[in-house]
Amino acid sequence: MFMKDSRIDIEKVAPYVYKAMFAFGEHIQKGSGGSVGLKQKQLIKMRASQINGCAYCLDMHTVEALKIGETEQRIFTLSAWRDTPFFSEEEKAILALTEEVTLISQGGVSEKTYEAATKVLDDAQIAEVIMYIIHINAWNRIAVSTKMQPSLAVATKVEA
Repeated sequence: MFMKDSRIDIEKVAPYVYKAMFAFGEHIQKGSGGSVGLKQKQLIKMRASQINGCAYCLDMHTVEALKIGETEQRIFTLSAWRDTPFFSEEEKAILALTEEVTLISQGGVSEKTYEAATKVLDDAQIAEVIMYIIHINAWNRIAVSTKMQPSLAVATKVEA
């Protein structure tokens, strides 16, 4: 699953905790009825992983995003999403929430960000987005703390 270095493998030494993390993600999906789209979920996972410096999760979710039809252009410009025309108002609200929840110690979620989200997302969607952000942040902290590394794979050729 991941390249081992000198740190613990939580999946092996505490499998009950690891399984609980998977169950958490499953419960978010089941409870929400899937009101947030697959591409939006991948945007949350990729953006939080960028902020947290989690190469393992960023690699995994970038590959998953490509498989579900996300464009390379949007992936390449995700860290500069505010400066591109590639993201919908709903996605911009989701990305702003992702950044502010991920960086919670820097002032929390601002009123401006929350109000912008309420204009394009209903309460159930906001709840789901927040829970997905919390979930990927937890995974990022596990992966970064234990130095999980992505596997070297054959690079995908980008057509010019």
